[in-house]
Amino acid sequence: MSNSEIRFIDTTLRDGNQSLWALNMKIGAMLPAAEQLDQAGFESLEFFVGAFKKRVRDLKENPWEWLREGAKRFRKTRLRWHGSSSGSFEKVPRCIRKLIIERFASYGITLNRTSDPWNDFSDFNELDDLKEFGMDLVLNVIFSVSPRHTDEYYEQKTKEAAAIKPWRICFKDVGGLLTTERVQTLIPIVLQNAGDIPVEFHAHCNTGQAPLCYLEGVKLGMKILHTAVPPLANGASQPSVFNIAKNLRLLGYTPMVDLEPLEAVEKHLTAVAKREGLPIGRPPEYDHSQYLHQVPGGMISNMRHQLKLVGMEQKMDAALEEAIHVRRDFGYPIMVTPLSQFVGTQAAINVITGERYKEVPDQIIQYALGYWGNDAPKVMDPDIRDKILSRSDAKKWSEFETPEPSLHEIRQKFGVTISDEELILRFFAGDAAVDSLPVGIKPCEYVDTRQPALKIIEQLAKQKKNRQVYIKRSDFSIRMKKLFDPKEDA
Repeated sequence: MSNSEIRFIDTTLRDGNQSLWALNMKIGAMLPAAEQLDQAGFESLEFFVGAFKKRVRDLKENPWEWLREGAKRFRKTRLRWHGSSSGSFEKVPRCIRKLIIERFASYGITLNRTSDPWNDFSDFNELDDLKEFGMDLVLNVIFSVSPRHTDEYYEQKTKEAAAIKPWRICFKDVGGLLTTERVQTLIPIVLQNAGDIPVEFHAHCNTGQAPLCYLEGVKLGMKILHTAVPPLANGASQPSVFNIAKNLRLLGYTPMVDLEPLEAVEKHLTAVAKREGLPIGRPPEYDHSQYLHQVPGGMISNMRHQLKLVGMEQKMDAALEEAIHVRRDFGYPIMVTPLSQFVGTQAAINVITGERYKEVPDQIIQYALGYWGNDAPKVMDPDIRDKILSRSDAKKWSEFETPEPSLHEIRQKFGVTISDEELILRFFAGDAAVDSLPVGIKPCEYVDTRQPALKIIEQLAKQKKNRQVYIKRSDFSIRMKKLFDPKEDA
């Protein structure tokens, strides 16, 4: 890679979809975009996140269909999945995590980007599993703002990440909290302490500063950037590939991406957004309060919902203010899943009850005991920790050991004859949700205006809600009308 060449990782279908559309994009909407994304010259593309429960329960889709059908359409671009070893709300047995890696690898996914919410790499045990199935690891070092997250902290954490010998390190600004001034001091530290391991730069646009931070990072030596295609760029997502590529060229760099096929992707996804009533990412206005409470956008909507359930939605500003105090009490955890949810939920409860820590969920007791990270008991306010652990149900959790069942034991529960893929679905989504999935029906692709007219007519005709299809051009029009079918209308 020459000094002027800047390479790109695409996040449209994964982080863009997750940050802006809460993973509500249907498989049929993703498929038409795949081949054009593959033509753009991305170094790799974020293809999947392990949200099995979401896709099965909410979207009524089999996520393995995306693996099967989607992976076929990427012939030039290396595919990656995003999954955290300990960043979810449920502890997943290692045998299931290993099975997921094996199945993903079977579809040609050869990269995994993962995090520890505390940047704790002392007990990272998945590297061997990834290597066993031919996958390379991209290990996140997550940026945060607090008295604990100093230059010295990131010097040490980058060294610890590099010591594991991942394929790459990804410097990740999940909250969009970086400023150009902080980039100038911090990026050189990260690059220097990564040694000979390449570093990627992944930032969200929550405060509107990520595009400027990318350009400043490139000037300091960053060569690999994470971007998304509008309408799934900006907002809480990554910067727009169009914007970053244009500005890099003006600065004398060579962006290694072909924007022409991405124009069709933008057009298609914008049509999907309008059809489904999904938001279009836009550059946000600067909001300094984000630096104070650091609650992610998705969490804010969840806190508002919690307050609304008890008729206290007007207390939202108070809850965000309380989140500042709770985060300080908890030792300034990085505001990523699940730690951000713990802070936000406890803040909402404190506001609802009118007394701090009068009510405490089990997860907060677990947090104080180190169940969600060894650092938590060390960095918490000792008086707050004592108050939480003085509760009667704390003893139960102090004696709790995380179960680590074997794959054989899990199969006894969900079925000894089902496939590995069905077992994974049932483990995460439950039997009832999996049983309700349609069988033998492939995802129906959304109409793509780049397709021949005959194929568009064919797809429109298959949609039961359409009684008529009418297509008009300046010199041509055609109208088709369905005949009455008593069985269909019964």
